[in-house]
Amino acid sequence: MKITVIGGGPGGLYFSILTKKAMPHCQIDIYERNKPDDSFGFGVVFSDETLGEFLKRDMKSYELIRSKFAYWDDIIIARDGESVTIAGNGFCGCSRKTLLQLLQQRCVEEGVNLHFEQNVEDLSQFADSDIILATDGIGSAIRTQYQQEFGTKIELKKNRFVWLGSTKPLDAFTYFFRSTPHGTIVAHSYQYEEGMSTWIFECSDETWQKHGFEVTNEADTMAKIAEIFKDELDGHPLISNKSHWRQFPHVTNENWYHNNIVLLGDAKATAHYSIGSGTKLAMDSAIGLSDAVIAHPTNVQAAFAQYDKTRRNTVEMIQYAAIVSLDWFENMDRHMQHTFQQFAFGCMTRSKKVTYENLRLRDSSFTDKVLNEFTDNCHSELVSESPAFTTFKLRNLELQNRIVMSSMGQYVAENGLVNDWHFQHYTSRAVGGLGLIFTEMTAVSDTGRITEGCAGIYTENQVNAWKRITDFIHQYTQTKIGIQLGHSGRKGCSKIPWEDQFQGNKWELLSASAIPFNENSDCPKEMTLEDMQLVKNQFVKAAKNANEAGFDMIELQAHHGFLLASFLSPLTNIRTDEFGGSVEKRLKYPIEVFTAIREVFPKEKPISVRISATDWAENGISEQDVLVISEAFKKAGADIINVSTGNTVSHQKPQTGRMWQTPFSDAVRNTVHIPTITAGYIQDIDQINTIILNGRADLVALGRPLLLDANFVRNAQAYEQFRATDIPNSYKMGISHLYPLKASERKQMEGMKKALKPKSNKK
Repeated sequence: MKITVIGGGPGGLYFSILTKKAMPHCQIDIYERNKPDDSFGFGVVFSDETLGEFLKRDMKSYELIRSKFAYWDDIIIARDGESVTIAGNGFCGCSRKTLLQLLQQRCVEEGVNLHFEQNVEDLSQFADSDIILATDGIGSAIRTQYQQEFGTKIELKKNRFVWLGSTKPLDAFTYFFRSTPHGTIVAHSYQYEEGMSTWIFECSDETWQKHGFEVTNEADTMAKIAEIFKDELDGHPLISNKSHWRQFPHVTNENWYHNNIVLLGDAKATAHYSIGSGTKLAMDSAIGLSDAVIAHPTNVQAAFAQYDKTRRNTVEMIQYAAIVSLDWFENMDRHMQHTFQQFAFGCMTRSKKVTYENLRLRDSSFTDKVLNEFTDNCHSELVSESPAFTTFKLRNLELQNRIVMSSMGQYVAENGLVNDWHFQHYTSRAVGGLGLIFTEMTAVSDTGRITEGCAGIYTENQVNAWKRITDFIHQYTQTKIGIQLGHSGRKGCSKIPWEDQFQGNKWELLSASAIPFNENSDCPKEMTLEDMQLVKNQFVKAAKNANEAGFDMIELQAHHGFLLASFLSPLTNIRTDEFGGSVEKRLKYPIEVFTAIREVFPKEKPISVRISATDWAENGISEQDVLVISEAFKKAGADIINVSTGNTVSHQKPQTGRMWQTPFSDAVRNTVHIPTITAGYIQDIDQINTIILNGRADLVALGRPLLLDANFVRNAQAYEQFRATDIPNSYKMGISHLYPLKASERKQMEGMKKALKPKSNKK
């Protein structure tokens, strides 16, 4: 087999070492445009776990690399003179130049042919190669030639950054955050060899512009940065190496191979440096590609297919985490308002891979500081290490904890009337210890239902049926219950989820504009002024009924493309009158409805508004729109915003994952300065605690986790050893069983986590 490698970076070199070792008769040639001792950038970072993988693959590479690494166990977060150290983070750094030289040495030892100062653009000279490996960097000339075949997408991210070096010694990986008159600048810094450290300076484009930085003016950059970070640099100089300001390119490729050409490293996929080194990602992928080639030495396409299958999911997960991490740095100015320990905790948990529990196992002294600051600020008499079990107050309503049941349709009402199913559904979860329950969307009229199985609150019988539920909850539990009032709009006459088609008599659909939800939906009527007045009156009547039924609060449904939401999104509102056009005009009717129900609902009872913070579709609602909408509801008297996303249009493309909606809640909460509720693939008490501690939301709503586990909260309380005061007397005997059981399970889990954590290579 003949393999040609274009690009002599760490990924291409390591692939060649591993493959040549396993297949000594194959010919591998590496073509690198630079000289052997050229290197751009300063240091590279690996985790202990990555070094362990190197050990398994090539002992000689491992020993060479390990001998040249600087090791540290701590991360320091510093902000304008304050700092905190977090232990238990195994990292190591190495000079990029040294790493290249060591890998080049190993290539020579294994018989790989190295060709330097070879700028390859024409692949025809390699017509006899079985494999051409394009690992020629972010600006890959090979990938660019075949960008359509690879399905290449490159998105420049908003922040500006520049790589510099310094002789300043550092004992830990350190984030230095500096406030300036023009915004925040952060230095990602670490020592990679004795007497040398890497400093990556990053800021928003606005901050960059206001400071008057220039892309290629290295002298000016260093002079200005040295002055801003003079305390951190402590008299040590900055060093440049083609240190030009850039914006991070997020590179993805739909296809990783085309014919006999395969992509590796930054040519294939980039991950923002804030979650680690792109070098690590390249070398991990080099291992995957080498394994695949070794497994299929006579079938290149099968090898490439295996490479894609075994690596794509991991790479995409890393890229997703990197984008989430980058989002945090793109919003540094917003996070800087937090108290220091919360800010540091937010920085540590920004990518959502690290959680409160992870950090507590690594360094409980740090999480104790975070927890103490949190309890001081929320004036809580916390008797547990679980922020989820602190109280939270909205107007006169005090919630016993911060765990909420999200609104989830049950679809078993008859003519809008709730029944015994609903009684057990809501009361069992109240007995289960939730802080707050939101009912399923409850229609303000029979034609406002989503399906024929949806609940309503527009008749006296419906009010009485709901009152039976609220009376039980108030008599036997400390849980509070709110009703979500809504109107289906253009999403009415929908089939019940488990049925094949809509059953029953259809009704006229209403919406902001006459746009059907999808090709199978009926076209709604564009609402007239008379329609709008009628529906507003229905909301007012429903709000009065909600109070009569004993609900503790109301949530106004203005999300997921239902009636009020259809006014808010430009994708569903194309009106040309006073209720369409700008976001202020699109807001007018939903604010009218909110104001009307606020006027008739008791002042001591709070009202929430649930909104969709993105449509996950092109030309949909913008981030700025969302802030304007949230500000308007706050000004109108909303007490909390329940921040949801999507379901506005059928062609949406949501980006889901763990805690995937929390960044939107974060933006609303910490820009508009109103409490928020978040939801979205939140599965356990650790994630809930993490969200609350880092200030992304005040309440956390669960949906599906509560469907098959009415006692989620009780299990979480036992896991946290939190002694709840609301356990019914009839059930208290169960404490002696559940609490020791969960304590034992937690101890086992923590033991496994500690055992799996790689041993530090620190010398």
